Amino acid sequence: MTGEQVGTTAPVTSLSARRVRDTAVRLTSLGYGAAQAGNLYRPTSDAETAAAVDAAWDLGVRYFDTAPHYGLGLSERRLGAALRDRPRAERVVSSKVGRLLVPSPETAHQKDPDLFDVPADQRRVWDFTRDGVLRSLDATLARTGLDRVDVVYLHDPDEHWDAASREAVPALVELRDQGVVGAVGAGMNQSAMLARFVRETDVDVVMCAGRFTLLEQPALADLLPAALERDVAVVVAGVYNSGLLARDVPPDDATYDYARAPAALLDRTRRTAAVCADHGVTLPEAALAYVRLHPAVASTVVGLRSPDQVRQAYERHTASVPDALWDALVRAGLLAEGASPTAFARP
Repeated sequence: MTGEQVGTTAPVTSLSARRVRDTAVRLTSLGYGAAQAGNLYRPTSDAETAAAVDAAWDLGVRYFDTAPHYGLGLSERRLGAALRDRPRAERVVSSKVGRLLVPSPETAHQKDPDLFDVPADQRRVWDFTRDGVLRSLDATLARTGLDRVDVVYLHDPDEHWDAASREAVPALVELRDQGVVGAVGAGMNQSAMLARFVRETDVDVVMCAGRFTLLEQPALADLLPAALERDVAVVVAGVYNSGLLARDVPPDDATYDYARAPAALLDRTRRTAAVCADHGVTLPEAALAYVRLHPAVASTVVGLRSPDQVRQAYERHTASVPDALWDALVRAGLLAEGASPTAFARP
């Protein structure tokens, strides 16, 4: 053996970028999730968002994701402002359609009930019609100040398959073919319907949140094989399962899917963290390395609030993870053999 890191997942010394299908869109392997810019859980300032975006840019991040849902448009406004002076050809911005924001003066004195610390002066209305898609996209352009949105996702169309597949996707495809948007897809917290979008519609990219992680991999059975077959890029979000994988050792009050983690799952995660530590790796580093090894995955989007969080995410994303870790997790019964990166990693 030489002095090379044999049998080790090589560090990402600079962020790679992957082209989405036959479009001009290229996604950096680490993406900036801007839900926190919409005051997710607690207030964030304009200045903190701008500083976090600056830190991400300086580290090579060029993919930024937002949505009207995040803070009732606040995230889109802040992200647009933070990116305004950056070279347009270098930045990739994705946003979402399917939830129209409608003025609601009668509730403006209340706080938004959907996890965002903003006044409820607007309400979200589901709309996956062609008209709804066009209106939503126009509003996003106005809020962000962008000339175009590079990637447009349908946002959580779980209960709206017919309208989403028959009206929304064709409307987005038409905009893509006209050059108005760069690439189109869907973003969801499930993998089965995303696989259906991949197989039955002309999408370029999908965002899968929480269903392909170190803890659970339903996407291995449906979405990821379909994406490889159809050459559709997969963006992984929710890589920490909303908090459970975000720390070296999960605390007692760790969250899973936005609720307190069940005791059995917490115990399993702590055992996984112990195996990671035995291999010189932290649990969050392993979580990020795990998803990026699948050949269908183009980018991992991490929700970020501050410059410190940006730098931490970059360090985790670029950490070296030994291949022996995956074998050890399989032997410990913490990872199915077929779910090990050794079974699906790029050659």
